[in-house]
Amino acid sequence: MGKKEELLESIKGKVIVSCQAVPGEPLYVEEKSIMYLMARAAKQAGSPMIRTSSIRDVKAIREETGLPVIGLIKVQYEGFDRYITPTMKEVDELYAAGSDIIAFDCTEQKRGDNKTITEYIREVRAKYPDQIFMADISTFEEGVNAWKNGIDLVGTTMSGYTPQSPALPGPDYELVRRLSRTVDIPVIGEGRIHSPEEAVKMLEAGAYAVVVGGAITRPLEIASRFIKAVDNR
Repeated sequence: MGKKEELLESIKGKVIVSCQAVPGEPLYVEEKSIMYLMARAAKQAGSPMIRTSSIRDVKAIREETGLPVIGLIKVQYEGFDRYITPTMKEVDELYAAGSDIIAFDCTEQKRGDNKTITEYIREVRAKYPDQIFMADISTFEEGVNAWKNGIDLVGTTMSGYTPQSPALPGPDYELVRRLSRTVDIPVIGEGRIHSPEEAVKMLEAGAYAVVVGGAITRPLEIASRFIKAVDNR
């Protein structure tokens, strides 16, 4: 079994915890990364892999936990609707930082460089033929396109966050179901998974693994859900 196969086997049927904090969020500290503490807790709980954003968090989490990392960079460029690893610059940085998997937006949203998403995927794959890539997609068609162009995993990360995808209050189980029946690569269930029961339901819908972030590692989001529920009673 090769490195890629071993890595993918290690996450099968598991919860990958997303540990992210960007400027403006309560757990973002300018001076240094503190996300390694969240990742430490995730590892102790049994998570086999961490998803995180920024080079400093990729490095800090890999050093702290020794776990494989899905790395991405969130940045907003003029003319780009995409903000998750939108250009080759971010891919280069994540590769150099040792990201085990690199995630990037593979939706049909506008690109400031006028490239189609298919062109961008092919450029990234051609430059790094041995790197494992994860496509963050919002629709069935986007997931199939990423698969056909050599992406290793597809995640439903962007479902509900693009004009072409349904605005659902919870996880997009149907998207996971359709993709898992069509593509022969792992489908990662991600997005608005707020309870353990919803994570299980994602797996039952056909997800290879699930990514849970806000429900575990975003205290402002968690606290707000409780307070809103009580205030609206």
